[in-house]
Amino acid sequence: MGFEKPSASLSNLPNLHKKVLLASVFVIGAAILWPTQQEFSSKRIPVALDIDALIPNISEPANTNISINEPTPVLEHVIASGDTLSKLFEMAGIDQKTMYKVLEADLEVLALDTLMPGNRIQFWVDGQGQLSKMELYFTPAHQVVFTRFEDGTFEVEDINIEGMWQNRVIGGEINGSFYLSAKAAGLSAAEIAKIENLLKSKLNFARELRAGDRFSVLMNDQFIAGESTGNTNVEGIQIHTGRRDITAFQHLDGNYYDERGQSLAPAFQRVPLYKNYRMSSRFNPKRKHPITGRVRPHNGTDFATPVGTPVVSPGEGVVTLVANHAFAGKYIVIEHDNKVRTRYLHLSNFKVKKGQRVTRGQVIALSGNTGASTGPHLHYEFHVNGRPVDPMKANIAEAKTLPKKELSEFESIVRSRKMMMELG
Repeated sequence: MGFEKPSASLSNLPNLHKKVLLASVFVIGAAILWPTQQEFSSKRIPVALDIDALIPNISEPANTNISINEPTPVLEHVIASGDTLSKLFEMAGIDQKTMYKVLEADLEVLALDTLMPGNRIQFWVDGQGQLSKMELYFTPAHQVVFTRFEDGTFEVEDINIEGMWQNRVIGGEINGSFYLSAKAAGLSAAEIAKIENLLKSKLNFARELRAGDRFSVLMNDQFIAGESTGNTNVEGIQIHTGRRDITAFQHLDGNYYDERGQSLAPAFQRVPLYKNYRMSSRFNPKRKHPITGRVRPHNGTDFATPVGTPVVSPGEGVVTLVANHAFAGKYIVIEHDNKVRTRYLHLSNFKVKKGQRVTRGQVIALSGNTGASTGPHLHYEFHVNGRPVDPMKANIAEAKTLPKKELSEFESIVRSRKMMMELG
């Protein structure tokens, strides 16, 4: 059996079939010849589309019956002057027994004592009316969340958001006192106090500064989603007098040095005690509870000190909290100038007041056995940038001059910051 010639086959096809076949050949040929990367031309012929036919029911409203299970807090309250923790729990309908369970968890972060007017607190409960979650909102960069376990205890999460940091330069001429001149330029009272304290060993602000002397300060401000958190940091200071220049720059270790690498503050001491005492419990962020097996960090270092042992500040700073906690006992918090915060728990007696500035080696308290303590000891915590670290291993500036291996890096930082301050 033989094959028919193509021309003979085509001639025998009906006209409709011929048209379909020719159209198919044309489409296939166009597809082969069409460039792989489309070029959009302004001469393209518009084709009307029947949108209603392509997408039926487009004008009908979407189905809004989809439910999103997002529980709302039973109480959301902005802290006001006169509020107490007991009152807040009562407003939320939460019993005192649960409040003490929350306080026990708070021993790890000690956040409840730091609530201030304007901060926010929220309570959530489960189907049985038991507290399931509580959140403290301090700033966009800092929140603390307590979450209930099945056994009725709570875990705590201290949330610190890094956000974005942005530099700004503030400067001007001395006209009157440094305080008034810096205030007029835009520095806060706290920032001015920090500058004056940093440079007090280098400059007598009352006697040496004259009208026309200039100052420049490099600040770093924190933002979360474009909103200022209020957290600021001084990164560089230059004061130009008629006779000399005074400088201070913050190194990566958080401490301040002049441009030659000479420390501007007495060296930090590692242990806040006059004598060496046995370390009864080490810093352990992964410590597990012996019964539940859950991770319950030990964020401090414990020293076996007899009741009444003098406790000293390891460096210069400001006392930000003097308080009494159900589980921490009597305790003190000090903010230092080098991004460091220190805490001292289970004290028996206070020797300083909130807002007081302290120096290295100054007695701030006597050790004790208050709160949830198994025996007389000092619990000492060392926080850098809001996070607990081991004070026995922390990078503490114990020398008056930066070592040579760090000096070149510091000099590079100084050059960069000076350039920013000159441009600013």
